[in-house]
Amino acid sequence: MPLAIILLSIVGAVCFTLIGIFSGQQESKTQERISRALRQGEMTAEEDNRPLNVRLLRPMLHQFAHHLTRWAPKGKKEQTTAKLSAAGLSGQWEEAEWKGLQYALSVLLTLLIFGMFSLMNSPLVTRLEMGIVGFMIGYIFPNFWLKAKAKQRQKEIQHTLPDILDLLTVSVEAGLGFDAALLKVVEKQKGALAEEFLRVLQEIKMGRPRRESLRDLAKRNKPAEDLGSVVASLVQADQLGISIGGVLRNQAKQIRQKQRQRAEEKAQKAPIKMMIPLVFFVFPNIFIIVIGPAVIQIVEMFKQK
Repeated sequence: MPLAIILLSIVGAVCFTLIGIFSGQQESKTQERISRALRQGEMTAEEDNRPLNVRLLRPMLHQFAHHLTRWAPKGKKEQTTAKLSAAGLSGQWEEAEWKGLQYALSVLLTLLIFGMFSLMNSPLVTRLEMGIVGFMIGYIFPNFWLKAKAKQRQKEIQHTLPDILDLLTVSVEAGLGFDAALLKVVEKQKGALAEEFLRVLQEIKMGRPRRESLRDLAKRNKPAEDLGSVVASLVQADQLGISIGGVLRNQAKQIRQKQRQRAEEKAQKAPIKMMIPLVFFVFPNIFIIVIGPAVIQIVEMFKQK
């Protein structure tokens, strides 16, 4: 009974730590991040009331990771930054803070698992082995979660892009400027792509050129290839003075065609993917049901002889 209480306490501590760290990043939306950027240098009472994990834990993670990642390869840092951008966390987490989270979680799980097996009076070798397993889990889990979130977000952007382009086309052809059309999209739509367009609008209001803001939009969401082609077409149309409405309409048509082609490709791959479960799980059961009774009768016939 005491051992079960200790195990439940350890599991609860790990879950509480993970929930405390990850919940803070969901609370700050894109609009709040940009509004704070517009009033840099001003400390308000609202910022003093930020959650504990934002005011205390994340600075500690930053300092902790700064010393550990000082000699990390530059390419590795850029890769982590790109993953954070693709997941929409570039404004909430820095590369050093994310590495600090990985190291802190790894050390925490190592100590907890090592202590748990120590209470169970396990051999020292077993405790060390399980501690290494805990370290690996703590280090790999944040990357796995980040990759899954980035993939889900980019898939959402790919899915909503044609509809948003249609709304942009209607707004532009109705007489609105491109910036006003983007504002209309942000007001009417919700989701990752609407948040990205809101960030573009805020950057333009801060005095940044539209072309640079659009290029950064494509760079942040590099896995979404359709978005990159749309941004390239918009930048080219802006440079050459081409009608943006026609460009948006053509891009929406091409993206829908690409999505249809991807769906057809997945449908063609489905029979091949179904072969493995059919061969190893379905066919043996069919053979047992069909041939099984005949085999039993043949065996009984030979026994009678």
